[in-house]
Amino acid sequence: MKFQPDRLEGVNVISRHVAGRVWVNATEWTRSVIVPWRGEAFDWPVHRLEDLRENHFEQLLALQPELVVFGSGARLRFVAPALHRALIERRIGVETMDTAAACRTYNVLASEGRTVAAALLIEAQA
Repeated sequence: MKFQPDRLEGVNVISRHVAGRVWVNATEWTRSVIVPWRGEAFDWPVHRLEDLRENHFEQLLALQPELVVFGSGARLRFVAPALHRALIERRIGVETMDTAAACRTYNVLASEGRTVAAALLIEAQA
């Protein structure tokens, strides 16, 4: 499903999401990805929810977002709060939703000029 046809100048846009794939601007990602509101999207080296560790969320600290939208895959799944403790301690909000909802929410927040990052879990298809 296509989310947003227009490119926002200087802001990353998640333009499309289908099962197992997401497009950031015109680039297709088939693996987990971190999408900052500005700058380059980059690989998030996690393949399954069960593989998530604290260091995966700590990668987001360098971006200094006010909010992280965590896309947990095809369905809504929560991780232990201890995994994103470093974000919470720095007063960075963390919202969890399924990846499709995370893509839509990220786009709305980024279009409003918010300093948001999406951490999108894209699990390998069996």
